[in-house]
Amino acid sequence: MTPRPVEAPRPQVVIVGAGPAGLTAAYQLVKHDVDVTVLEGDSMVGGISRTAEREGWRFDIGGHRFFTKVPEIEALWHEILPDGDFIMRPRMSRIFYNGKLYDYPLKATNALRNLGVLEAVRCVLSYIWVRLHPPKDQSNFENWVAARFGWRLYRIFFKTYTEKVWGMPATKIQADWAAQRIKNLNLLNAVLNAVVPRRNQKDIASLIEEFQYPKYGPGMMWDTCARKVTAAGGAVVLEEKVRTVHREPGRGAVGVTTEVIGGYGPGAGAPEPSRTDLGSVRNYPADHVVSSMALPSLVLAMDPPAPQHVQDAARALSFRDFLTVALVVPESAGFPDNWIYIHSPEVNVGRIQNYGSWSPYLVKEGRTCLGLEYFVTVGDHLWTMADDDLVALGTRELAQLGLVKPEDVERAFVVRMPKAYPVYDSTYAASVETIREWLRAEVPNVHPVGRNGMHRYNNQDHSMLTAVLTAENIATGSTHDVWTVNVEADYHEQGPKPQTSLADDSDAPAAASPPGRTSAA
Repeated sequence: MTPRPVEAPRPQVVIVGAGPAGLTAAYQLVKHDVDVTVLEGDSMVGGISRTAEREGWRFDIGGHRFFTKVPEIEALWHEILPDGDFIMRPRMSRIFYNGKLYDYPLKATNALRNLGVLEAVRCVLSYIWVRLHPPKDQSNFENWVAARFGWRLYRIFFKTYTEKVWGMPATKIQADWAAQRIKNLNLLNAVLNAVVPRRNQKDIASLIEEFQYPKYGPGMMWDTCARKVTAAGGAVVLEEKVRTVHREPGRGAVGVTTEVIGGYGPGAGAPEPSRTDLGSVRNYPADHVVSSMALPSLVLAMDPPAPQHVQDAARALSFRDFLTVALVVPESAGFPDNWIYIHSPEVNVGRIQNYGSWSPYLVKEGRTCLGLEYFVTVGDHLWTMADDDLVALGTRELAQLGLVKPEDVERAFVVRMPKAYPVYDSTYAASVETIREWLRAEVPNVHPVGRNGMHRYNNQDHSMLTAVLTAENIATGSTHDVWTVNVEADYHEQGPKPQTSLADDSDAPAAASPPGRTSAA
C-alpha cells in the first residue's frame, strides 16, 4: 500500500493591528486556508479608518474618500461590502484664508474675486519668477511647493496649514510628504483645470470631484471585514496589546506575547475573558508576523532586543497626534463641504469637517455635526486641555471664523488620537532604511504593512495594497516589494501605467483612536 503523503501544517500567521492593512491581510490569507490571528489593542476594529459613534452620532475621523485607480482594490471594497452599502458623494472642499473661502480645486473666477486683480497678478509673477529661479534645494516641503506654485501662493495656501499639521517649520518637513499628497498638481495644471474643468478629474489625485463612501462611514467596511475573517475560521482578538515579538537566530520571528487590557467586543471571534484575565499575558506561536503597529514599537518589542543602532533608529522616528472636537449644530448651520481647510494663523483649528456632507447616515434629522480637527503633540497644552475647555475653544473659534454662532452648538464630543501621522523630518528616511535592512536580514518573516507599520504616509487604499501583496507573498511564495507602493512613479500618477496608480482617499491626515480616549462633553 502506498503511504498517504503527509500534509504540510497550515502556516500560522499573527497579524498585529485590525486596521485596513491588518484586516485586509487577514481577509486575503483566510482565502488560502492560512491560520490567522489578528491582535488589536483597541476595543474596536478599523484603526485609522474606524467610524467613532457616540449617542447615535457617527464621526469619520480624518475623512476617508473611497477612490482608487487600482482595480484590485476597487474590487476588494465591493467584495467586502455589498454595492448597496456604498453611496456616491460629491467632493467639495474649500480653503479659509483671510476671512474668505477659496474653492479647491481652484476656480478662476472665485480665486480672482477673493485675491483681487493686483494680488492675482503678483501670484502669477511670483510663479514666473520661481520657474526662472527655482530653489536649488527642493528636499524640504517649503522649497518643493514654492517651486511648483510660486512663493506668494505657497505662503497663502500651504505654509500656515502645513505648519499647523506638523507643528514645525515647513523647512524641516521633507519633500517626500508633499510628493505623496500633492503629486502631479502644480499652478499650471490647477489653472488649466480652473479654466477648462473636466468632469470627475482623476489624472491628478487632488482634483477628484466625486468618490464612493460607505453610508455609515469607513468603519462599516472594517466591521464587515472582521466578521468575514472570523466566519472563515480566523480570529480577531480585541483589547490585547502586543508586548513582545520573539525571535530566534536562523528562524526569525517565532511568536508574539500580548497583555490582556480589556474584554472583547461583540463579534471579536474569540472567547470572552473573565475580568480576572486583565493584565495577564498570552502567547501566540507564529510562522509569520504581519505588523501594522508603529514601526518603532515593533523594533522595541523584539526579544532578543535589536542592536543598539537599530533601537536608536526606531527612537528617532516620531509621530504627530490629533484630536477632534465634534459639535452638534442645526443642519442650517452646516456647510456643503466635506471639509474646510483653515489657513488662518489666528486660530488653532486646522480643518473642519461637516459629517452630514459625507453621508446623511452619519447625522440625525434636522441636525449635523462639525468636526474641528486640531493637530497636536501628546502632552502639549491642547492635548492635556480638559474636554469642556476644548469644547469652549472650538465653539469660540467657529464664531471667530464667522462660520457658526456659539448659541447654535447643542452637544459636543472630544476624541483624542495619538500616533496619527508619521513625521517626515530630516532623519526619518535614514532611520526607516536602517530598520528595514535589519528586519530583512534578521527577521525576514516579519512583514510591516500600512501607514504606521511602514512609517509611510499611506492612504487607506495604499495600506490595503501593501497588505494584499504581503498576503500573496506569504501564501504563494511570491516576492512583491511592498515598499514600492506609493513611492514609484506609477504610484505618484506620473508613470506610464495609470491603471496601477493610486489616488488620495483623504486630503489631510487620518487618525486612529486609542481605547478610552473618546468622551462626550
